[in-house]
Amino acid sequence: MNGSAIYVTKPYLPPLEEVVQKLSYIWATRIVTNNGYYHQELESRLADYLNVKNVILFNNATIALMVGLKALDISGEVITTPYSFVATTHSLSWNNITPVFCDIKRGNLSLDPAAIRAAITHKTQAIMPVHCYGLPSAVEEIKSIAEEFGLRVIYDAAHAFGIKNQQTSILNHGDLSILSFHGTKVFNSFEGGAIICHDDSIKHKIMRIRSFGFLDETTINEVGLNGKMSEFNAALGLSQLDHMEEIIGKRRAVDRLYRRELNQISGIECIPQSLEYNSNYGYFPILIDEHYGLTRDQLYEALKAQNIHSRRYFYPLISEFPLYRGLESSRPQNLPIASKIAQQVLCLPIYPDLAVEDQQRIITVIKQGI
Repeated sequence: MNGSAIYVTKPYLPPLEEVVQKLSYIWATRIVTNNGYYHQELESRLADYLNVKNVILFNNATIALMVGLKALDISGEVITTPYSFVATTHSLSWNNITPVFCDIKRGNLSLDPAAIRAAITHKTQAIMPVHCYGLPSAVEEIKSIAEEFGLRVIYDAAHAFGIKNQQTSILNHGDLSILSFHGTKVFNSFEGGAIICHDDSIKHKIMRIRSFGFLDETTINEVGLNGKMSEFNAALGLSQLDHMEEIIGKRRAVDRLYRRELNQISGIECIPQSLEYNSNYGYFPILIDEHYGLTRDQLYEALKAQNIHSRRYFYPLISEFPLYRGLESSRPQNLPIASKIAQQVLCLPIYPDLAVEDQQRIITVIKQGI
């Protein structure tokens, strides 16, 4: 094994003195949670930065997904993607909702509108697409289908921080969009998440559910949980937000070097970026086919042998896990594109502090596999 370890991601951390300054205020006020000063400031600043109406902070994105579904009173069946992190589907199961998997499109690796339409039944209440790797879903087609059949749309936008076009943020589509601020994400607060909501009445319901169902100091009219973000995480998020231009710029440089070096290799496909929307460069997935000298798993092992830790995001498909395998919609013949992509995909290391020499180590291993 050669060289120091290179991991698939590494969180950006703001200068420690900036965080300590904010912690000093927390220590002085002793307000550590329950909608404190930093919590409110981060919600406000994120709404401005993301160009959205309402940002509702959470302790993590999985809880945010669960609460979003609860706030919209979703039951029955929800059409979703098998090509995602398992939290997408778990949030449905936690709400006693049946996930209905349908296939993805190769172009953006998100739900295929034609497959969505074919999967709708009288039990369908919502669609939950994922903006995979920050690539926008077919938002206009999904909106049209949802309006035709009277369905809600909840976007798992865990990868889509800051994604926008000339007209609007991608987060303004659907009834709700859920962001992740986990340490692996472009913007992180160590742990955290948020719901983007456009309807004030739904916003207030989400806020009640997020805090045990409290309507006021002594009134609880609905079942809730504890989904609040702490002041520490909010303070860290504020410090991160001040450095987003630097973070995105460094990630962009990593992305460009990969594309320049790998695009000409037979059997290696760098996933194209959106022509309409910007990118936050959160992931760098490649697809490996039979024209390359190694299989995807052989390349994965070759990189690991050099202390380079890539990831097969997303493999296996959620529909292949034992707890979801028995669903009718999980049959592989229903999911040909998702099944193929899951066998081909490899996410390469990308983060702001990835040194050029370390990136060249990765590229060299890939070129040696030809």
